[in-house]
Amino acid sequence: MQVASIQMSAVDEDKSKTIDKATGLIRSCRGSDLIVLPEIWNVGFMSFDRYIPEAESRDGPTLSALRELAAELKAYLHSGSFVEKDGDHYYNSSYLISPKGDLLGNYRKIHLFGYHSLEAQILTAGKRISVVATPLGRIGMATCYDLRFPEFFRRMIDLGAELFTVCSAWPQARLEHWLLLNRVRALENQSYLISANSVGFDQGILMAGRSMTVDPWGIAIASAGDHEVILKAQVDRARVDRARAQFPALQDRVDWLNPAAGACDETSPV
Repeated sequence: MQVASIQMSAVDEDKSKTIDKATGLIRSCRGSDLIVLPEIWNVGFMSFDRYIPEAESRDGPTLSALRELAAELKAYLHSGSFVEKDGDHYYNSSYLISPKGDLLGNYRKIHLFGYHSLEAQILTAGKRISVVATPLGRIGMATCYDLRFPEFFRRMIDLGAELFTVCSAWPQARLEHWLLLNRVRALENQSYLISANSVGFDQGILMAGRSMTVDPWGIAIASAGDHEVILKAQVDRARVDRARAQFPALQDRVDWLNPAAGACDETSPV
């Protein structure tokens, strides 16, 4: 199957134009089976002053446009994330959309970023992991800072994940961490990892780009540079099974070292 990561920047202070821009890029992915967008791409991750006034419900313009596009292209579409309002709370929220435009899964970012960032002050952390069964494989959803927490990915493996999607707004300042963690999370879990990172300047902060697709052996089979681009790659689900059979490291996990089941164990309802 073909996967596509959209590496893009927001149009300064104009969400409507940014959605239009993303629409054109998504249409350029026609023929892809799975398309992934970056983190809070519709306003820019660093635009903290816009989080509350431009937050949306799931019926808002961002997700509505993406659902129509998924149905138009007959592709699975990972929405990237946007600030979602639910009652009195605001979340860094992403959705997996079916080729019919249906909402299959929702993931609200669990590990909010507080280092030189207001995300953790403004938003509420999610409480549930999301692993969605699809004909493409069982897809586990993650967002940016989650990459630093291996136990999070292990819990997705326990729920059957074979492929991880990572929407992100990772800065250039920590590029080497990004390059390493993408490969390690795929390798140690013998799964594919598909990341879509932001690029360009966001409120004066340079984003790293370098979106990639990594195979179950930790090899980056496709990698982008530091400019806007659509990164495409061919993914073979059977390669996950072969890797796990040929080198069965996941079977050798020691039960008493594994984290006990907790509040984040169930998949997130839509």
